[in-house]
Amino acid sequence: MPLREGLIVASHGRHCVVETPEGERVICHPRGKKLAVVVGDRVRWQPSQDEGTIEQITPRRNLFFRQDEVRTKSFAANLDQVLILVAAEPEFSEHQLARALIAAEAEHIEPLIVLNKADLASPFANAWQRLEPYRAMGYAVLPLAAKSRVLAESATAESDGIGALMDRLEGRTTLILGPSGAGKSTLINRLVPGASAQTQEISQALNSGKHTTTSTSWYWMDEAHRTALIDSPGFQEFGLRHIDPMQLAAYMPDIKPHVAECRFYNCTHMHEPGCGVIAASKNKISPARYRIYMALFEELSTL
Repeated sequence: MPLREGLIVASHGRHCVVETPEGERVICHPRGKKLAVVVGDRVRWQPSQDEGTIEQITPRRNLFFRQDEVRTKSFAANLDQVLILVAAEPEFSEHQLARALIAAEAEHIEPLIVLNKADLASPFANAWQRLEPYRAMGYAVLPLAAKSRVLAESATAESDGIGALMDRLEGRTTLILGPSGAGKSTLINRLVPGASAQTQEISQALNSGKHTTTSTSWYWMDEAHRTALIDSPGFQEFGLRHIDPMQLAAYMPDIKPHVAECRFYNCTHMHEPGCGVIAASKNKISPARYRIYMALFEELSTL
């Protein structure tokens, strides 16, 4: 029997859900322990009674993942962009944001930063100011009030920001990433009506219990199946053990341009004389960003 084509739209442990080109969804299991599938994978699978077996993964365009000292956590494959959702309150971690951006840069995936809770005027104004270096680097940064219909005056938009965000999502496959409490579930429920019911249905099918985004799920935003959102579990830490410390500067757009000005080709940008990055840290690179670079370089060098 010839293998069938499919798309991985949910995963939990060794179980996953494959969507066929006709829109049918089938619970499948990868053949063998070495075949590790993730949401977004295009696969070839073999039907067997009411379930199926995944035989092959077609080559991936990219794979977005994090890696700490214990394990590697893959989020999704074949992405067009990563939406990094942070909130004005509680105060977001710039270290976490930097790590997610570096992971996206390393896989050549376009990042989009979205600052939620724009209805909280004062905290939002402070957080928006903290993101100024990222706008200066060329990153797209959007304001959002996921729960509200009224956007704060400090943001230059006429709505709650959903319209501008939808424009950025249209026709693309986007992973939504963010720490717990940033408002990810609220946003997904606004963008995809019925997402909660769909998630619950998949969780029951996969026997993964009550769903608090412990698994990763794919949602279509349109009937034509051109625009997709991928929801991922919230996280508190974002490991970058897969990044070579000597490559770190290349993944930080505010630091990378100054590397060419360094006297030594193997400069660490930490202490060397004639370092273009150290010179730029005096007036061209944000002090907070240079501190993040130094902390990450030290962390990755001691692994």
